[in-house]
Amino acid sequence: MSPHPKTTCVAIRSPRGARITEIDWADGHKGFYPHTILRGYCPCAACQGHAGGPLSFIETTDSQRELDDIAQIGNYALQLTWFDGHASGIYSYTFLRALCHCETCRGSQAP
Repeated sequence: MSPHPKTTCVAIRSPRGARITEIDWADGHKGFYPHTILRGYCPCAACQGHAGGPLSFIETTDSQRELDDIAQIGNYALQLTWFDGHASGIYSYTFLRALCHCETCRGSQAP
């Protein structure tokens, strides 16, 4: 079974020093992800706790919002490494699609 086009990543753009990451999805959607949102909703247990439940937005400083590296995890997720060394969040493509802040998605979806 092939992955769903809505959650299949085909390209990622996040230039060094940028404060936004762009993801092109297989269904033609171009997602925009401000680093404030990506870091604020980091899905790792250290940021969100171990109990599960609704996500909390974590306030971060400007220096915590610069990406150092992006690694693909299988065909389902990205691991983001921030310049402060934080790298334990695994961002599934389904989760990333829900965090999209393009004009179409902004405000219509919540994590």
